Amino acid sequence: MINIYIRVNDYFDRGEAPVCFFDSGIGGLTVLSRCITLMPNRKFVYFADNYNVPYGSFSSAKLLQMVDEKFAEISEYSPSAAVIACNTATAQCASYLRAKYSFNIIGIQPAVKPAAVDAKKCVVLATPATASSSGIKELVERFGNGVTEILACPELAVYIENNIFDIDKDAITGLLPDIEADSIVLGCTHYVFIEDLVKARYKCKIFDGIDGTARHLANVLGCVQEDKQSASPQALIDNVLFVGGDERKNRKVLEKLINDRGGVCGNFSH
Repeated sequence: MINIYIRVNDYFDRGEAPVCFFDSGIGGLTVLSRCITLMPNRKFVYFADNYNVPYGSFSSAKLLQMVDEKFAEISEYSPSAAVIACNTATAQCASYLRAKYSFNIIGIQPAVKPAAVDAKKCVVLATPATASSSGIKELVERFGNGVTEILACPELAVYIENNIFDIDKDAITGLLPDIEADSIVLGCTHYVFIEDLVKARYKCKIFDGIDGTARHLANVLGCVQEDKQSASPQALIDNVLFVGGDERKNRKVLEKLINDRGGVCGNFSH
């Protein structure tokens, strides 16, 4: 534990409790990039497990074991809050983690409510584990307005993870379901990287849970309006410590997100 405190304090040059983020891989960086531009004076630690992507393919028991091991590590950083920036982990593990750990735990959820309000047909695209979870089913039952269905995309997250700097339009088209809809909900943070392709494919409104999660985190932390203009892209990136997974890759993806559009997901496809 002493080594962890030394690493955090040396990296940030202060004793402020960081905000910890967790995702199976790069998907959570779409959430993190929004949060660090919303709260440029905060310090963040990003935990990833890229080598085990996709989490959506694991059994509930195995997934809970893997996520709990990461959160045991996160707890040693005494975070001011922790964000589960993975829809699958939120759907399967959030209740257990909140009961076990004393720090604030915020989970991302698909933006079903706004997507279903005016739709005749709303579709949530998700990993198999998210699609089969009781959490997403309850969310759709409560806010889906009777017009929402959930569809699993078994290979989509792992393709995005493995090809993030060389995403091919035709490959993505082959991994998306052949449907028609008035609104699409991106039920996996990895999918946000291909938002433009999803919109072009279905020609409808696209929703995700990123803004809602970022605002919720700011409220939990009691953040007032912070000065976003004074923080350079590099300063924002320097506010993040990467732990676990493919740290070099994760940093490179975050740099592109921040430099391209100031925290809004850039266009990784071609």
